[in-house]
Amino acid sequence: MKITAIEVHPLRVELDAPFAFSQWTFRHRETTLVEIRTDEGITGWGEAYGPSAPSAAALRDFFGPQMLGRDPRDTETLWHYLFARSLDYGQKGTMVAAISALDIAFWDIKAQAAGVPLYRLLGGAQVESIPCYATGFYFGGKGKLEARFAREAEGYLKDGFTAVKMKVGLGVDRDAGLVAGVRRAVGPRTRLMIDANHAYSATDAIALGRRVEPFDIGWFEEPVSPLDIEAYLEVKRRLSIPLAGGEAEYTRFGFEPLLGRRAVDYAQPDLCATGGISEGMKIATLASLYGIHVTPHAWGSAVGLAAALHFYAALPPPPARLPPAEKLLEYDRTENPFRTEIVRSPIRFSRGQLFVPQSPGLGIEVLPKRLLRYR
Repeated sequence: MKITAIEVHPLRVELDAPFAFSQWTFRHRETTLVEIRTDEGITGWGEAYGPSAPSAAALRDFFGPQMLGRDPRDTETLWHYLFARSLDYGQKGTMVAAISALDIAFWDIKAQAAGVPLYRLLGGAQVESIPCYATGFYFGGKGKLEARFAREAEGYLKDGFTAVKMKVGLGVDRDAGLVAGVRRAVGPRTRLMIDANHAYSATDAIALGRRVEPFDIGWFEEPVSPLDIEAYLEVKRRLSIPLAGGEAEYTRFGFEPLLGRRAVDYAQPDLCATGGISEGMKIATLASLYGIHVTPHAWGSAVGLAAALHFYAALPPPPARLPPAEKLLEYDRTENPFRTEIVRSPIRFSRGQLFVPQSPGLGIEVLPKRLLRYR
């Protein structure tokens, strides 16, 4: 099998309902898909997380031409070739995101050629669905946040979610009040996580954590800068709340200090950013050495969501542990046509569960003509 063509699809859509978190306001969504065609008629899809222009350029002008004529099933060989080609100037960020897109597409092709869903090729047992948590409670919009958050909570509970994640980062006092309100709205049995998107210093993160500890917080995500492992460790020493992080980290080389020093309790690699399926599996193996649970960050299109589902389904439970840690996948609830409008059938969601596609490969059918409205 040989790669005959690589087409890059940078996508962007203006949002009807802009939303915000601690770092900035989103008025549009964008992502980059890559379509890889082969001489055997199999087409694979991958996704690069982040701004579309630089990822598209890296795929179209640098990495893509080097892949023509190669066998996409050689996933390990191709990953190391691509990473070595950009090692001197692309150990993190856009270049690795571009590699991620190619790697996901290679695995999609490889599993289709084998005639099995991707998670089976990765060694996973057959599963039907994975529980997920609703990511929501963003800032911005009309009306007071307290009232809007209460309405959101009611909707998530009706949809069957048993876990939700809310944004923080407006200041310790403001955040503490909002967390208290959401806890009241979702009740004591719903799992509640908070996400600061690295808004705080260690001092302020600790102050907020102590204020919200009575509300039984499942994890405190990105409380401090991803550049400062010492700050993570300081927060971890001073709080009883588990810490989560890693969506802004890249490859096993970047994750090793975070995991080796046990700076987080939940590692959150984004497969569309951190190096794809190949590197995600290595990060998961590394995390297993330190007893750290891996739950992938999933915020992109149907392609990235499908990749996360197959990856997560393939991860085995920790050995000699009873009971195993519950799997819990992110399901962002903001406006996102890239998850529903570009595929023939959206990934099935019901009563707080995402169902793992069972067709060969990623198990989704991207419709290229539908991409045209978002190019």
